[in-house]
Amino acid sequence: MSEIKLFDIKDGVRQLVSSEVLLERELQTLIEKNMETLFGVRFLKSEYSITNGRMDSIGIDENNCPVIFEYKRSSNENVINQGLFYLDWLLDHKADFKLLVIEKMGREAAELIDWSVPCVICVANDFTKYDVHAVNQMQRNIKLVKYRKYDNELILFEYLNTPVVQPMNRADAEEQRRGNGQKTHIEKLAAAPAPLRTLYEDICNYIESLGDDIVSNQLKLYLAYKKVQNLVCIEIYSRQLILYLKLNPDTVNLEEGFTRDMRNIGHYGTGDLQVIVKSSGDFEKAKKLIERAYSEA
Repeated sequence: MSEIKLFDIKDGVRQLVSSEVLLERELQTLIEKNMETLFGVRFLKSEYSITNGRMDSIGIDENNCPVIFEYKRSSNENVINQGLFYLDWLLDHKADFKLLVIEKMGREAAELIDWSVPCVICVANDFTKYDVHAVNQMQRNIKLVKYRKYDNELILFEYLNTPVVQPMNRADAEEQRRGNGQKTHIEKLAAAPAPLRTLYEDICNYIESLGDDIVSNQLKLYLAYKKVQNLVCIEIYSRQLILYLKLNPDTVNLEEGFTRDMRNIGHYGTGDLQVIVKSSGDFEKAKKLIERAYSEA
């Protein structure tokens, strides 16, 4: 893949030379100690043993979805196939993962596990264009992340693909609805009045137009748009859409019936600022806030 050029502009312009000398174990330790900051994932366990192998790192993201990390140790190692194998194993052994979450985070956290979009993050000093093409054809939530280490103690992570994940099918949606007694996001969308569905599509199209670094995650009860972490979460109700934005409510002029501080109020999705959208007029007002959430992420 092409190389990103990074420059130090203090006292002139000097190109920083990248290096591959970062040892794989050093990289793994760095990510595990700073997983939430770097990738928005809470770390659970290193070298997680399974029946036919060992996952390098495993965690759970802000949407309560499982995340597997695999690190490419040599140029001929097929880390993508390895990650795909681990992902399929995890989906067949959900109870084992739940026990791990209970051990590390408690039973309450384990009850919130969402299996809608479990993810594999493959980290390596490089991937080929064929790797990216293969992952895009799989339609699985596998992310390829290239790292480069620079002098001055700098490290860069570059996302090489935007996974296209198949939406949850009707059978899976019904299974999840039985699990918590609530209609899923997809079921609510299907039952919503036509004008509300149109408004929902307009909002989704607008968010996706902000940048090609935005990824949508279809969860049980909401749709999340994210870069590294969630920017916007969307819930559907019978007469309105609720957006949760990753913005500090103290920086927003709150308007009754439109915006609300949710920092001490429980809700699905993530984000401290609630925005209520009932009409195209509300959507127009919300655009500036959505843009802010994107630019500040």
